[in-house]
Amino acid sequence: MPRMSFREALNQAMCEEMERDPNVFLMGEEVGHYQGAYKVSQGMLQRFGEKRVIDTPIAECGFVGIGIGAAMVGLRPVVELMTFNFSLVAIDQIINNAAKIRQMSGGQFKIPIVIRGPGGAATMLAAQHSQSLESFFCNTPGLKVVMPSTPADAKGLLKSAIRDDDPVIFIEAELLYSEQGEVPEGEYLIPLGRGDIKRPGTDCTVVAYSKMVRLALEAARRLDKEGISVEVIDPRTLRPLDDELIFESVRKTNRLVVVQEAPPHSSFSGEVIARVQRACFDDLDAPIERVTSLDVPMPYAGHLEAMVLPDVDRVIAAIRRTLYLE
Repeated sequence: MPRMSFREALNQAMCEEMERDPNVFLMGEEVGHYQGAYKVSQGMLQRFGEKRVIDTPIAECGFVGIGIGAAMVGLRPVVELMTFNFSLVAIDQIINNAAKIRQMSGGQFKIPIVIRGPGGAATMLAAQHSQSLESFFCNTPGLKVVMPSTPADAKGLLKSAIRDDDPVIFIEAELLYSEQGEVPEGEYLIPLGRGDIKRPGTDCTVVAYSKMVRLALEAARRLDKEGISVEVIDPRTLRPLDDELIFESVRKTNRLVVVQEAPPHSSFSGEVIARVQRACFDDLDAPIERVTSLDVPMPYAGHLEAMVLPDVDRVIAAIRRTLYLE
């Protein structure tokens, strides 16, 4: 299989779907002539033209609304947000329209729209540009929420998202865009709602997603040297969630740590913990642990940002607590 970057895998997924289906188009800020704020749409304007790769004004509420209207009449828009922090400007369109029109119309309208772009913290972007907002969207019935961690997953999940008849929130970690990995060629789809075992293990389950998978895998590698076997589960799709994959792992390891970049309050990790407590209570040999950002707005200074964000040492400490080693 060829190796490519995360951004190249996303580009390939969109190009393949636009070649396959003339109803698919891309719109967003700087996606065309500038080749994308993060160069995810590199070369697409030249390949597909201005009617299918559309530069928009800085007006997220407006162009997300246009995308929803286009989806209602049979097109399949991919709407790129320069950052998911800007989804807050379009939150009414996303939550009150995209998520609800199919149900409120009695199924007369499908909303096959993908809203994608970078989310979470990068490096010293301060509080208004470092937010992990996935819990907003996971809390909204009618939306599907996807957060891939590898180039192969990015391609397979984005192709499935574009073909889905419901609105999909597709959040990409900015710091993963340059990550390299093997990516299958051609018709490669990953069904939404199916997680993946990134590393098998027997002593503790770690559920992590997006760039937190890197922390979990590094923690597992370090602990392996101590004879501790950690299984890393990447749900890939936060809504719908692959419950059974997580339950099977916890029933095997009898321990669970959930790692997320978002703050702890009212978050996705809490949902995972609630489901595991209900389904696997008798299988647990230790309290469930979680590793999150600190519950504060993200500071600008680099050393303070590092204090707020999860790191490998915190993940290792959490795993060791489930094993009663700390």
